[in-house]
Amino acid sequence: MIGMGTLAGLPRLRPGVRRLRESSYDRNGGNSDWVEIEPGATRAIAEVAGPGCVKHIWMTMWCDDKYQYRKVILRMFWDGEDQPSVEVPIGDFFGMGHNLTRNFVSLPLQMSPEDGRSFNCWFPMPFQQGARIEIFNEADKRLNFYYYIDYEAYPPETSMDDYARFHAQWRRVNPTPGWADPAIRWEDHPDKMRETWKTPNLTGDDNYVILDAAGAGHYVGCHLDVDCFSRQANDWYGEGDDMIFVDGAPWPGLHGTGTEDYFNTAFCPTQEYSAPYHGLILYQGTADWRWRGKNTLYRYHIEDPIFFEKSIRVTIEHGHANKLTNDYSSTAYWYQTEPHKPFPALLPVAERLPRL
Repeated sequence: MIGMGTLAGLPRLRPGVRRLRESSYDRNGGNSDWVEIEPGATRAIAEVAGPGCVKHIWMTMWCDDKYQYRKVILRMFWDGEDQPSVEVPIGDFFGMGHNLTRNFVSLPLQMSPEDGRSFNCWFPMPFQQGARIEIFNEADKRLNFYYYIDYEAYPPETSMDDYARFHAQWRRVNPTPGWADPAIRWEDHPDKMRETWKTPNLTGDDNYVILDAAGAGHYVGCHLDVDCFSRQANDWYGEGDDMIFVDGAPWPGLHGTGTEDYFNTAFCPTQEYSAPYHGLILYQGTADWRWRGKNTLYRYHIEDPIFFEKSIRVTIEHGHANKLTNDYSSTAYWYQTEPHKPFPALLPVAERLPRL
């Protein structure tokens, strides 16, 4: 039922389906079309009885706190669950890390003008009994929040048993525990560089973890946000391979060849680019340090979701064999049956802020 949003499906009649919206419009008929959320407060912006499916979310916000995109948290709950299936800083949820916004276009997520401050999500989010979406303001200032949540409401007898529930989770390790000696510039010692490339990683135990989930479902992608601050080993941060372990397998069924390769780019990219399923939407390198600073890459498995029956562990090396020390954060998106594995506790505000 929920797959009729494509061009091919538009002519099909869908009796009993209603298109509805929760939004921040002024209930008094004026033009104050936002809700105010005080510091430390949580506000439910949608409480919908099911069955149904969220089809599109648009949001924007105004707050005098410079770190608002990491301090404001978006949470989503399906079918009366106590623990959220989505818990992500709001900027990161919409595809961009580092407390930044950026104009970019992907198929499921977009940030639009002005200056990327218009947030859009087209991931479908089905539910049976109902949906609850809330905003938690951990900023130091009052938040003015604008939103549309467009959803389909289905006849009461509709079963959503064939549809997994949408999940999203944010993680960060700052700094990653690299083993390379920062006193050695490997570019000046090509023999040592070749030797360190032979260092094996045969378990993936120390990789950066993007997602660790249990249950049955499919992983549909992530964005990775790397702040390269340690001029260590070599300038390029992306020799780390992606390794995805499915259903408890001791060795990844999906093993990649490098960070830029997983994100469908090549040769240590320095050019910003966005496409429906992959992109590099933030690059801050300079002529004398090509990959310094903040970088954001995304890969969305829309045409090629990664299925799991029992569990999935999505990881990536931070440098070859995890040799580099940098700031890694990520947001993973996936669908699965409930109940889901409890999320790690969200980092406190001070540990979510970007590096200066």
